[in-house]
Amino acid sequence: MKPFFELQHIDKTSGTRAGIMHTDHGDIPTPVFMPVGTQATVKALDSADLEMLAPPVILANTYHLYLRPGENLIAQLGGLHQFMNWHHPILTDSGGFQVLSLGSGVKESTQEPLLKIDDDGVTFRSHLDGSEHRFTAESSIEIQHKLGADIIMAFDEPVADSAPEDYKRLAMKRTHAWAARSLEYHRAHKGPHNHQQFLFGIIQGSTSRELREESARFITSLPFDGVALGGETTGFNMEMTRTLLTWLQPLLPENKPRYTMGVGFSPFDLYDTVAGGVDMFDCVAPTRVARNGTLYITPRHHPDFTQDVNPRDFYRINITNARFKNDTSPIDPSCTCHTCKNYTRAYINHLFNAGELTAFRLATLHNVHVMLEFCHRMREAIFEDTFSSLMK
Repeated sequence: MKPFFELQHIDKTSGTRAGIMHTDHGDIPTPVFMPVGTQATVKALDSADLEMLAPPVILANTYHLYLRPGENLIAQLGGLHQFMNWHHPILTDSGGFQVLSLGSGVKESTQEPLLKIDDDGVTFRSHLDGSEHRFTAESSIEIQHKLGADIIMAFDEPVADSAPEDYKRLAMKRTHAWAARSLEYHRAHKGPHNHQQFLFGIIQGSTSRELREESARFITSLPFDGVALGGETTGFNMEMTRTLLTWLQPLLPENKPRYTMGVGFSPFDLYDTVAGGVDMFDCVAPTRVARNGTLYITPRHHPDFTQDVNPRDFYRINITNARFKNDTSPIDPSCTCHTCKNYTRAYINHLFNAGELTAFRLATLHNVHVMLEFCHRMREAIFEDTFSSLMK
């Protein structure tokens, strides 16, 4: 029987990693970007579009699917794979981040808090209708068992970077206790589906080196299948994300996949995290900005690019800009996505300015393709020991 994760190659010049995860719904080569399908759909795309893009794995959201349509209904209908007609690997988060971000604030009529956290779990109000709900480590895993994702996450308590230091430590301790409980429940119970589910633990500790290293040592001491870095910092603050990776990389096991949650606002962010020893990442940004007309582009194809500028400032264009109205070139002449092979900048500009829904689909196809292609290029470069050259 194959192990869940195989480390296949380490670049001799940069130390970056390439590997592969084996699941019952297919293999996941790394490095890998996971498009976000929050509510069992990658927004603006259907399963045929996803088959064309061929992401090795996509991500769905436990909090949102618990609230609507409910994990029991999804389980009755065959689990997420059957429900959304996607028969390849899926990862679900634990719901912790969304509980804290969407369930916070106060009820306007009474000024009562919408979120209460204790050592056992989190009581929160739905952002949809204000109804009260509760997540614990055990219930989060139970929900994910019913959803049927191939990779699931331990319940955790992420905190804002601005939180007081004593609260950061308290949240980390809760995360550790919930990690152990998540693991215990996962090992003692099985979901209604017949495929194997792999559980990741999450390292917390905000921006504190002491807390992050303590958390890394604790989480990696438990028999999780993989390790993730969570919290507001990862992805949101890329400078701090890079710093975290320099602190933690020596503490992370080589034989398990590493996942930075929320990384991928810019394609350059993928380079930075892979250089820091990361295997997996996800972000809503590529699809979200696509729907606003922001499209990723090779810097040399940006209309304002010159040799004396920083390429990191020229990786995207706003296709709704009037300058593209008569532009008959593709979004990116070096891109091989469905959109670039078949449509012009002028046409995409027209669709957005006319309010046509097809604009969302074509823009999303392009941005997701770019992120996946970045990963493919990085993986090839690692095997060829040329990652440093690719970075340059």
